[in-house]
Amino acid sequence: MPRTLLLVGTRKGCFLLESDADRRTWTTRGPFCEGWPVYHVIYDPGSGSIYAAAASEWHGSAVWRSRDLGETWELSSEGLAYDEDGNRKVSKVSSLAAAHGRLLVGAEAPGIFESRDDGLTWSLLSTLAGQPGSEVWDDPANQPPGHLGISALMTDPDDAARFWAIVQGIGFFETTDDGATWTPRNRGLRADWPRPHEEVGFCVHRLVRAPTDGQRMFQQNHVGMHRSDDGGHSWSEITEGLPSEFGFAAAVHPHDRDTFYVIPLDPGHGRMMLDGKAAVWRTRDAGSSWQRLDRGLPQTDAHLGVLRSAMTIDGYDTPGLYFGTSTGQVFASADEGESWSEIASYLPAISSVEVATLE
Repeated sequence: MPRTLLLVGTRKGCFLLESDADRRTWTTRGPFCEGWPVYHVIYDPGSGSIYAAAASEWHGSAVWRSRDLGETWELSSEGLAYDEDGNRKVSKVSSLAAAHGRLLVGAEAPGIFESRDDGLTWSLLSTLAGQPGSEVWDDPANQPPGHLGISALMTDPDDAARFWAIVQGIGFFETTDDGATWTPRNRGLRADWPRPHEEVGFCVHRLVRAPTDGQRMFQQNHVGMHRSDDGGHSWSEITEGLPSEFGFAAAVHPHDRDTFYVIPLDPGHGRMMLDGKAAVWRTRDAGSSWQRLDRGLPQTDAHLGVLRSAMTIDGYDTPGLYFGTSTGQVFASADEGESWSEIASYLPAISSVEVATLE
């Protein structure tokens, strides 16, 4: 019977939650990675390994690897650095992607590194040099520790040379030649602040792509939810009907390109669920209408935050949804969000949640 594995990155290490295909009863293992702050954890089905992007104020930035589903771990930072003679420094690695026999890692200051030996060593692939806005992110004064740099990477399962990268506070970019050149893909997005460049200056929080239709993408932006029907070349806003235009997390249904999930948050400095009532919102018609999903979620004094990589969805016939909070709870639904249960409590603050199905 298939096993369901949740990979949870937290402020103090990585945790693994395991269940069967029913996803009703869960066990928790961890913390792993020796308590390092872990920003993103993924499972690579090609190698069967788990990778965790970690950054410590004391030890620097590195990627942890487990080849045996968490029993043992190895640490590698070889090659995760810019030219020592330059002003650009790696202060954090915050995003991972695995596809086509290699790993990609996103760093701050913005840059993408790759590994072709299962995470043992790394080499710089691209800094997106010359893109509009790069003069801002290349200025050392604008990249103190604490930002995310490349906050997300998304690969194309059919084309190794094509992938997308989000530069925090700038927008998202596509390459079709393995990072040699890039194109901004922010047309139609909204920004409520001055922008020196027409093509960039948009705060993309989360980008997801429908597995059943590669042209259909959704994003949660700093100011609104948006949909693309042409692979990110243009965007339409679909915020109407939601209680807030702000949020971080998002997920798209694995079998239905029109079903999309978000977690709206208070857009103020608190950035918590509205009115202390936890909820996930779903559209089944690509954003024309929205439905609040809260059965089983706390509805009193639930001042919960959910970060940009902290919601995911599995690929079962009836998909399960999962999200983790900045106060250490993990909530799960085995019925497409219709009902929820708390499957882990009192973890450190959660940065990311990913899911894998193991045979």
